[in-house]
Amino acid sequence: MKERPEEVAAGLARIEGYLMSQAALREAREEGRAFAGSLTWLGPGEQDEISDRFAQHHLRLRREMLAATVARATELRDEYAHRYAHLRRRIIGLALAAFGFCSVALVLLTRP
Repeated sequence: MKERPEEVAAGLARIEGYLMSQAALREAREEGRAFAGSLTWLGPGEQDEISDRFAQHHLRLRREMLAATVARATELRDEYAHRYAHLRRRIIGLALAAFGFCSVALVLLTRP
């Protein structure tokens, strides 16, 4: 069975997303441990709890930032699509007007 390029690209995107999420999770846990470790007056159980809460907070912030980035990218895509469509209409209109002008000029110049 031969896979289509779209399926391969989708599969690679899923793998990339998984690897990125695992890296983010690892980073959040490391940051949480580093933060909790700096609170030397806490006991080991308390440091573990603080570390877990910090990691959860860190991941929530990353998700919010990613969601904001995706929303902004969607806004920009829509805005530029609108601008492109407007520009395309203007250029086609100008091209038609120029063609019409040239046609009229040609007819007038070739009349006896």
